Amino acid sequence: MSVTSAVPVVASWREPSGVVPRGTVVVIPGRGEHAGVYERFGRRISADGYRVWAVADPAVDADRAEGQIRSLLPAEPGPVVLVGSDTGALFAAGLVAGGLGGVDALVLAGLPVVGGATPVAWDDELAARTACPTHQARLGDDSGVRRGALADRVPAGWPAAAEAARIGVPVLGLHGDADTVSPVAGARAWYAGVARGELVTISGGRHDALNDATHRTAAASIVLFLERLRLGADVPAIARVEIVGETLGETR
Repeated sequence: MSVTSAVPVVASWREPSGVVPRGTVVVIPGRGEHAGVYERFGRRISADGYRVWAVADPAVDADRAEGQIRSLLPAEPGPVVLVGSDTGALFAAGLVAGGLGGVDALVLAGLPVVGGATPVAWDDELAARTACPTHQARLGDDSGVRRGALADRVPAGWPAAAEAARIGVPVLGLHGDADTVSPVAGARAWYAGVARGELVTISGGRHDALNDATHRTAAASIVLFLERLRLGADVPAIARVEIVGETLGETR
């Protein structure tokens, strides 16, 4: 990982040596996070041949985050996908809806919607973010994580800017069905307005779908989406599941 400081503004994870990059993923953190929080996710996606970058928290400095994204787009191998979490997802959607070019698809995790609970105590915030004990410990030991950030309001104008109908690229949504910060019903209504959208709901999942206890499933869903995107903007299916024989889980 290359960083600019102990609390990285930009971090990167490269594809394995000798592997031609299969595309580029740019991660946009959510409230209270920084680029280094996504090390586990970045390493996993890069291991499959994708070049991964993570930028600054746009809720702290939107101009800086947008500038970092714009500087990466023309220089990195495509397809290029923005992956946003929490307000980072809203920011990514707003950029593309506003006409940002050079982006081939969006992956949005824990997209903020109205109607959720606001955790106040740090223990409650950790529990709302993730059920993964490893990631909870990572956040708890990280002095660069802003405690209480999930209680911050979503920046004014961001929900209106992220108008689903104005997004022309393929969109993959990842959302926990136990997300108390952003209830999945509201997120589902937003995705219904996207021209080319898919929504993966994670059973028992909490707000940070990329760093929850099911982070391997989330990463696998994203890699499959990336592989399909490489085949074309219509994101054609590569593998189809057929249920054959007896129902899985049935007592024999």
